[in-house]
Amino acid sequence: MLERHVTLLTGEKVLIRPLKVPDAGLYPDFLSDVTAEDLRLRFFAAMREVSAEMIDKLIHYDPVTAMAFVAIEEQSGRLLGVVRLHDDASGENGEFAILTRSHLKGHGLGWLMMKHMIAYAKDRGLKTVRGQVLGENATMLQMCGELGFHSTDDPDERGVKLVELPLAEVPAEAVH
Repeated sequence: MLERHVTLLTGEKVLIRPLKVPDAGLYPDFLSDVTAEDLRLRFFAAMREVSAEMIDKLIHYDPVTAMAFVAIEEQSGRLLGVVRLHDDASGENGEFAILTRSHLKGHGLGWLMMKHMIAYAKDRGLKTVRGQVLGENATMLQMCGELGFHSTDDPDERGVKLVELPLAEVPAEAVH
């Protein structure tokens, strides 16, 4: 279940599939449609742009311990979003990160991408999926809550919430 065709609330047809090295060429257009505020919420630091070196690092990941899925608009071939999952050292848990084009917030893309990543994690046999979310990122925290994540204050970083989804709590039909 590495690829899935989905339809956004706006009716746009989208393919969710694994990230490929040639997708690096899609990043400049994608990132031009992500606000500085959304980059800050994703990377926890103010940034005007994502460097070519960072894009290269995001594109080249070890498929043994990580996976990244992209959402591609089927009509235009444009990159709409990316969700990543990196296994921890134990190989039992994964940490996620997600970023979508800013204008697509609230259109169901993030939700569909997260469900796809959760299904992948469950199929891989991971026990939990975790993430860090800035406490001010109400939209992300709400989506995580709706997906079943538990949220607690990060004891190590003020203003950051830890969200965790025990995959045993996710019914199989909820992700497929």
